[in-house]
Amino acid sequence: MAVVRDLVADFAQVLLVLLLAPLLTGFVRKVKARLTRRKGPPLIQPYLNLARLFRKDVVLAQNASWLFRAVPYLVFAFTLVAVSLVPTVATERPFALAADFIAIVALLASARFFLALAGLDIGTAFGGIGSSREVMIASLAEPAMMMVIFSLGLIAGTTNLSAIVAFMASHVDVEVSFGLALVGFIMIAIAENARIPVDNPATHLELTMVHEAMVLEYSGRHLALIEWAASLKLLLYISLLACIFAPWGISTFRGGAEAALIALAAYLGKVAVGGALLGFFEVSVAKMRVFRVPEFLGAALMLAFLATLLRLVARSL
Repeated sequence: MAVVRDLVADFAQVLLVLLLAPLLTGFVRKVKARLTRRKGPPLIQPYLNLARLFRKDVVLAQNASWLFRAVPYLVFAFTLVAVSLVPTVATERPFALAADFIAIVALLASARFFLALAGLDIGTAFGGIGSSREVMIASLAEPAMMMVIFSLGLIAGTTNLSAIVAFMASHVDVEVSFGLALVGFIMIAIAENARIPVDNPATHLELTMVHEAMVLEYSGRHLALIEWAASLKLLLYISLLACIFAPWGISTFRGGAEAALIALAAYLGKVAVGGALLGFFEVSVAKMRVFRVPEFLGAALMLAFLATLLRLVARSL
């Protein structure tokens, strides 16, 4: 009976992030609109956009292969599995052993790989530009993320995400390596989610597009799945930031209904704060030029490397 209860609670947690992701995207857009003195779209606009896209027919190019049609489903599946491994509300989960930080990075890298292939599959110039830039960003963002994982693994003694969150929730020691890993992780999250200053998710300029250039040929339900996956990826990184670097209020499945409600309220509050800070940051800075992106990600890589190095030195003392 306890196993069934845990599975139901785990499914409810996955359903929560699945439904919350479009709302987070709408909230960030609303915050940006308000900060620039505009009314902006309603919070539920991403849901309306997804519903409209799912109703529309799919238009495919004549030279589109089976890979182009399969990529939206693969990207959505990889992203959904990755976000479902994050302990958003509770740490003790039926599949906690599978929630390894490196596995999450591998799932996101697989989604990026197939999306870059889809951008090249049609053979358009925009798709090729977007894919090449995406791979360039990934070549620096993924090593930086691995260094962040190594630094957190050295602090917590494991790369299992649930164990890391449980360790961070029970230890309040402030370390320099932890702060460096936090700053590096935020920079990586901005680049991975194609946000300003690395990329502008609302751009339509051919010379500046990265993510949008790869999905320019998609329509209908295919585009809906890709947009939904992008919202899930944004929620994933904010959830990682909340549960690792601010694990206050996180509960266990066996902590009771009251503890679960407190954990849910804390998680929603942290997501709202993260979305508001992201919106404020995006309206406060300008998009950098493409050839400056390696410098931005190089700084994130160096911060993560310093975090790992300092932790190794601290352990040897």
